[in-house]
Amino acid sequence: MPWRMRRKSKRVVEISPDEIFADSSNLPEFDIDQFEGRVERPLSRRSIAGVGIFLVLLCIVYLAQAWRLEIAQGAVFAKRALQNKLDSTILFADRGEILDRNGNVLASNVIATSSDFSARVYADYRGIAHVVGYAKPPAQDTSGTYFRESSVGVDGAEAAFDDLLAGHNGAQLTETDASGKVVSASTIQPAENGQTLTLSIDAPLSQGLYDAIEKQATESKFIGGAGVIMDVHTGEIIASVSWPEFPLNTLAQGSDSRAISTLLTDPRLPFLDRAVDGLYTPGSIVKPIMALGALTEGVVSENTQILSTGSISVPNPYDPAHPSIFKDWRPQGYVDVRHAIAVSSDVYFYEVGGGYGTQKGIDIDNIDKYFRMFGFGAPTGLTGFTESAGTIPTPAWKAVVFPGDPWRIGDTYHTSIGQYGVQVTPLQMARAVATIANNGTLLTPTLLESGPVQGMTLPISAHNFQVVREGMRLCVDDNGTAAAVNVGFVHVAAKTGTAQLGNHNQFMNSWIVGFFPYEHPRYAFAVVLEKGPAGTLYGAPAAMANFLGFMRDSAPQYLTDQ
Repeated sequence: MPWRMRRKSKRVVEISPDEIFADSSNLPEFDIDQFEGRVERPLSRRSIAGVGIFLVLLCIVYLAQAWRLEIAQGAVFAKRALQNKLDSTILFADRGEILDRNGNVLASNVIATSSDFSARVYADYRGIAHVVGYAKPPAQDTSGTYFRESSVGVDGAEAAFDDLLAGHNGAQLTETDASGKVVSASTIQPAENGQTLTLSIDAPLSQGLYDAIEKQATESKFIGGAGVIMDVHTGEIIASVSWPEFPLNTLAQGSDSRAISTLLTDPRLPFLDRAVDGLYTPGSIVKPIMALGALTEGVVSENTQILSTGSISVPNPYDPAHPSIFKDWRPQGYVDVRHAIAVSSDVYFYEVGGGYGTQKGIDIDNIDKYFRMFGFGAPTGLTGFTESAGTIPTPAWKAVVFPGDPWRIGDTYHTSIGQYGVQVTPLQMARAVATIANNGTLLTPTLLESGPVQGMTLPISAHNFQVVREGMRLCVDDNGTAAAVNVGFVHVAAKTGTAQLGNHNQFMNSWIVGFFPYEHPRYAFAVVLEKGPAGTLYGAPAAMANFLGFMRDSAPQYLTDQ
């Protein structure tokens, strides 16, 4: 009985029929390593219980760690997390270099240890300040945040070509730990530096022109001056100087407030770019253009002679006893158009401008037409530069400026010799003379070396241009008013001019314009000295003569026709 009871207490495991009737003949073919031919048995309760206990313990560990991080030490770890930072840092782009036509570096960059960006530095050539200009660096507020993230061109080529020079800043992600130590840094956008800009100017030549103007202006007590040298075939500006000028590095750094304040209060206006923005009464330098108008309109031929006895007299309808007298600067005798240019006869140009007796004039409408044809009264189109347009007096202009005062013949006479309300810039005059030199192409000036040539052809015959060029050459080599530039090493054609200033004509501006070499013109020039004592007739011609001497010694390549 006990045996039977033990037998009954033994657990019976049921075997399914397919297992009972397994073909025993196949047993040798089973892959025992792959558990073939074996009977599957269910997992024991002990195994399941072990896995469950392990999972419970794992959850307890995770919950304990979460409690420690979030509750027990949560404030400590929160503070540490706030001190771990991921910042975006600016990678500053360098501005592109500025070079002159010969590769001389005019503006470049130096690494500044006290900042995140390179500092802009300028070459110390005199006479380039207004052309090159300067740029403001990136700037921070008191908290160290950049409110200006890029350098910005302020004046000159730096402003005119800012998009090309500035480049594009990049960015870097920097991770720092609680101690401020950089954990990692990766560039997400590299900086793209600005492009190199090559200007058409010759820096040493500009310095020579600037020095010549400064020397003569100082000796003759002029308050300012300007000069432009321009290629008559391409419109490239080889030199454009304005005296006095400002120190580029002082303005770029902006730290010397006393020096900057002195510049701002200087009565000579060093920030005025007299070459492109200075307006001056031209005086007799417009006479070659008046001659072209008279020849083209047919009021004179190249051989027509007009007598200058020293003045002409016009009846005064309001006071017949006191006619209006228009004086020449000296009696000239009979002069044709070439010699009228050479000796600068006022009477000749009074008559061909406004008419007198039997001599017809082209009248004010045509004076306005030809002045505008040569670029007066409008900007020259110099890319990126502000320019003064100037003034051409006309009846319509006078009606606005002097309402109620009608246009008179005397206004036409004075406009014919570049007086009254006529105002031009040195760049406009250099461009007009370049048009005479190149046989009639009014070029758009450019400061880019080897840039595209742009211009328009004027409807004036080549012969008339040649007649006027001959007159300008006589002005130099036939004891004319421009004899100061009659040098032996290059043939120059030129025209001088003076304009009186002040309530009592106690001041004057002195001009000279022209081109060289005469036989095969390459370069036109315009030089003006501003507000010197009355009677200082030859300030600008003397400055130009000194500059030609500088070119002979230091830049002879500009004096040939090659």
